[in-house]
Amino acid sequence: METTKPDSIAAHFLIAANSWGDKKFKLKNRFAQLTDEDLFFREGGELELSQRLRSRLNKTAAEIDALIAGL
Repeated sequence: METTKPDSIAAHFLIAANSWGDKKFKLKNRFAQLTDEDLFFREGGELELSQRLRSRLNKTAAEIDALIAGL
């Protein structure tokens, strides 16, 4: 029986397209290693964004969810 890690299922946050600029700015200020490419977001792309951030910041999905929710 194959199990799926909870981190790979889905992002647990939603981003309104018009609010991303502010969140992106805050993330870039907090994590200097993040590039515009890392922070690229298009509507409906929360999962892809979460995966990139997990990889670049070495954090779990829950940590990324909390980070985004706290912005």
